[in-house]
Amino acid sequence: MKTAIIILSDPATRSEDALGRLFNGLAAAYDFKTKQMDVTVLFQGTGTRWIKEIERTGHPAHALYMSIRDKVAGAAAGCAAFWHATDAIEQAGLALIDDNAVPGTLGLPSLAQLTADGYRVITF
Repeated sequence: MKTAIIILSDPATRSEDALGRLFNGLAAAYDFKTKQMDVTVLFQGTGTRWIKEIERTGHPAHALYMSIRDKVAGAAAGCAAFWHATDAIEQAGLALIDDNAVPGTLGLPSLAQLTADGYRVITF
């Protein structure tokens, strides 16, 4: 079974809910990874803002993020542009994903392609 985890929560809210959703998404990826199951993580929507936050060593989710960073496919190009997260994503060396050419955007990850490739999609 293949799983794609999409992080959508917004760090700008500074809420416990947003941090909890990020942490649980990363923890799920960690669980799949440690059980040697196919998992990929994508950041989309306002979730693209998380990269700047969790790349910092002082962030509470940094260690968990680093433990699954090799499973992070990247972030939605269109969302990153809209939410001003492109620079942080590029500085982190992550891909800007644009295989779903949504009109009026720079593109998003294709959830249709992920499901066609056998991934189940879980959002946080």
